Amino acid sequence: MAKALDVVTIGRCSVDLYGQQIGSRLEDIGSFAKSVGGCPANIAIGTARLGLKSALLTRVGAEQMGRFVREQLVREGVETAGVTVDPERLTALVLLAVEDEGVSPMIFYRSDCADMALCEADVSESLVASAASIVVTGTHFSKPNTEAAQLKAIRIAKAHGGKVVFDVDYRPNLWGLAGHAAGFERYVASDAVSRKMQAILPDCDLVVGTEEEMMIAGGVGDPLAALKAIRAVSSATLVLKRGAMGCIVFEGPIETLEDGIAGRGFPIEVFNVLGAGDAFMSGLLAGWLRGRPAAECATMANACGAFAVSRLLCSPEYPTSAELDAFLAKSAIQRRLRRDEELNHIHWATTRRPGPDRLMALACDHRMQIEEMADAAGASRERIEDFKVLAVEAAARVAGDDPGFGMLLDGIYGQKALYRAAAKGFWIGRPVEKPGSRPLEFDHMADLGSHLTEWPVDQVIKCLCFYHPDDPAELRERQDRELLRLWDAARTVGRELLVEIIAGKHGALGETTVAEIVQHVYDLGIKPDWWKLEPQTSVGAWRRIETTIAANDRYCRGIVLLGLDAPEAELKAAFAAVAEVPMVRGFAVGRTIFADAARRWLRGEIDDEAAIADMARRFGALVDAWRGAAQSIKAA
Repeated sequence: MAKALDVVTIGRCSVDLYGQQIGSRLEDIGSFAKSVGGCPANIAIGTARLGLKSALLTRVGAEQMGRFVREQLVREGVETAGVTVDPERLTALVLLAVEDEGVSPMIFYRSDCADMALCEADVSESLVASAASIVVTGTHFSKPNTEAAQLKAIRIAKAHGGKVVFDVDYRPNLWGLAGHAAGFERYVASDAVSRKMQAILPDCDLVVGTEEEMMIAGGVGDPLAALKAIRAVSSATLVLKRGAMGCIVFEGPIETLEDGIAGRGFPIEVFNVLGAGDAFMSGLLAGWLRGRPAAECATMANACGAFAVSRLLCSPEYPTSAELDAFLAKSAIQRRLRRDEELNHIHWATTRRPGPDRLMALACDHRMQIEEMADAAGASRERIEDFKVLAVEAAARVAGDDPGFGMLLDGIYGQKALYRAAAKGFWIGRPVEKPGSRPLEFDHMADLGSHLTEWPVDQVIKCLCFYHPDDPAELRERQDRELLRLWDAARTVGRELLVEIIAGKHGALGETTVAEIVQHVYDLGIKPDWWKLEPQTSVGAWRRIETTIAANDRYCRGIVLLGLDAPEAELKAAFAAVAEVPMVRGFAVGRTIFADAARRWLRGEIDDEAAIADMARRFGALVDAWRGAAQSIKAA
């Protein structure tokens, strides 16, 4: 019978803090990137990305890092029923740096950490029994309680027809055989460790390790002799990882290394070796658990390992099925794999945080227009900040608990509103352009990257560009340069990008105008996550835009319709016109909703509640119109 889960991984679970300065000593690192780490956690994520139904059995602390781990596992599609929250211990941390090619010093902060408190009571029989396989890992045989937990899982798995996979995962300092500074040390011989591991081998169906790991498992200081020693006590499939030389799979007797089966290798530049083995295991399991031939399993494993060594982090860098398929289909592999733009885009688009399928946003990112309103009312511009908070409250009244609502807010007058919108769970877009600039300039951001790193990771960069195909060549070239600079910054800091194009203010808006602009942006190499576009002249114009986007980026989240201060009736007509265009996911409208309330509130003619109620009424009417247009198409 088919199992509910493909694999349950057991053991280490940490938060990895990777130094972002490459080629630096760990002592000199100035900033860190955070990710989920630890061999079993990495494998759970890696296999989930490749389409397996995975679960993790471990412990995390009852604190912010533990919550981060659980939330990220959920985002990755990993079952978390086996993740116990430990109220007394902290989630493990690891500090790492890339000092040189293949040299990555690390410090494990694991003194009495949560995952090493795993015990038999944490091992759910129903969870393990529901899996086609379990992965036990070396480190968790180093303590009596964690050893007992893994042995219980093995007994349950075998009783219910599950496969047992042993990732040797040997870290000498986690066995107390090396000092804290020796986190990168791979091999210290130990008869005691070898005896522990040899007791496990007869129960295993698959054993995976590097040459050093096979030597510790076999209790012999030579890789081939170690493999023979393991084969003497186990009929498991053995997979020897050999770094840049790929791997060898042994399914039967072992006399020489040539007795094994090798997969296709991938000669790529080694950037960081940490986590490569876990990526390798993910690819191996994705093939092995589906019954693929050994050579194909080895090829998938080697490819996943290649992705990991070519990038900085561990689990965040592992490939998805789409990315792996695209990589394996390439006739020529780029040696510096992390520079492959096609693969990088697939990776980004298939691992970014989930986004709304439909988006109804109140746009209150305006600076220049509301400044003019405040000046005309004789009000201090400082009051703009408070008005934007009222706009968030108005949107919240309409949204209730429904998903798919958002706000466009700026960081100049909208900081308090940004905090409030985040607390409401809204999708948030945030502008970077200088209001009204043509050619495009960035608002208080001469250096984009350093500013964007301060933004929350789920805020979307929004950039408005007034662009028309008939613009002078010099103007187009300057705007192109700025858009490319923005694109590079967005991908470097890992933020989604929404590009807003307004063409109709600076030239005729014809049937093909915006589709031509969209194609031009793609030709520059820019692939926005979102587009924000003005109402078009016809459904045919929308169809051309939709076709252009689909041809260039099948991962684009879609288009949102902008308002341009149009009357409500005009916007409702525009909604009806795009209802049959699936790529248009919603709208982001501002002045149509807030302008009247803003003017009256700034003049002191209405109070906060009246301003909120007026904006909520107008926003609600547009939401109803949008939903109504969509329903009418479904009914037809």
